Amino acid sequence: MEQAQRSREKTTPGAGFGPPTLKRLTTRTRYAVQQTSRVALYKLHYEAMRRMNLRLAKDLPQSETPVPDGPVPGPRRMLEDIAQLFAQDLKSVEAGHYPMPRDGTMTPRALLATSLAFFRDVPKVARRRAEDAHQEVNEDREGFAGSLPRYYRQNFHFQTDGWLSEESARIYDFQVDVLFSGATGAMRRRALLPLSELVKRQDQRTIRYVDLACGTGGLLGPALSAFPRLKVIGVDLSEPYLGFARQRLRTPRASFVTAAAENLPFDDNSIDVISCVFLFHELPPKIRRLAFSEVARVLKPGGMFLFVDSLQTGDVPDYDGLLSLFPQLFHEPYYTSYLTEDFAAIGHDTGLRQVSAEPAFVSRVVRFVKDPDLTAAA
Repeated sequence: MEQAQRSREKTTPGAGFGPPTLKRLTTRTRYAVQQTSRVALYKLHYEAMRRMNLRLAKDLPQSETPVPDGPVPGPRRMLEDIAQLFAQDLKSVEAGHYPMPRDGTMTPRALLATSLAFFRDVPKVARRRAEDAHQEVNEDREGFAGSLPRYYRQNFHFQTDGWLSEESARIYDFQVDVLFSGATGAMRRRALLPLSELVKRQDQRTIRYVDLACGTGGLLGPALSAFPRLKVIGVDLSEPYLGFARQRLRTPRASFVTAAAENLPFDDNSIDVISCVFLFHELPPKIRRLAFSEVARVLKPGGMFLFVDSLQTGDVPDYDGLLSLFPQLFHEPYYTSYLTEDFAAIGHDTGLRQVSAEPAFVSRVVRFVKDPDLTAAA
């Protein structure tokens, strides 16, 4: 009895750190300070970028002002939704699904260097947007880029080098956080909740986990931190981005493969969990279906596919107009078709049953399970 009591004391939340309420208060304070400072940082960068673009526009070709097809949320509504996302994120931390996030913590020197690189790129992006220039990557086919799929060889978002240079990899996450006001990490981490549930049922050392379009490791890093015995495989088409991910994570628990989502280098029924973040809105409709088929092929029966991507039309009606503006403001050639794509039907046709779908700020988090009955029918 005494030994059992001591064991309970060791595992009680807050044991050794004062009352649980004090620990909870400390956690919440740390989280609030961290996320509030991030929102402020990226909001400042967004405002500075906006003013730069206004000055640059005077010397660039003028295009028609984009018109939203539906309601557009105001700044206050968006901040409220970010706050709600952070509240969900904090709840997951307190529940032990994953540790306190670090969200790309940088040294002051690294932050300054990245910020300067971001602002150096703003005029280049503004020029491409004004001139509707988005094929620079396709025009330069030297090296590995020439072997990549045609749909991939574009300057998505009008960004310099597309996804095909080390410099692009270095500032990409920063650019995305400026766009999403520092909320990108919290949206990504919603994919960790089902993975956390699986880890409670299965020895994480036996789980085969793959992250599609892993980029610079934005989801793999939190997964490695949350599950210290889990091994991960990152898949991406960009060698520079995979190189950045290797450098960022620096662990033997992470391996990386250069491959397309529609042609995965894994055996049938060999993977327990596959995740992807912000991939499918940048795939042509035909490739989306091929990617789903590949995911269904390599997942084990009962395996999970965790899908985080942009909201779709009707998910949060107050955002429908904002979603319609996105492909007009950025080079997103497949985004409009994505907005009305029926992924539940695509999943069903390929053997994946959708079991949940919920919004998280401007993203949607969807969970599919490989259903042997559906697979047999497919």
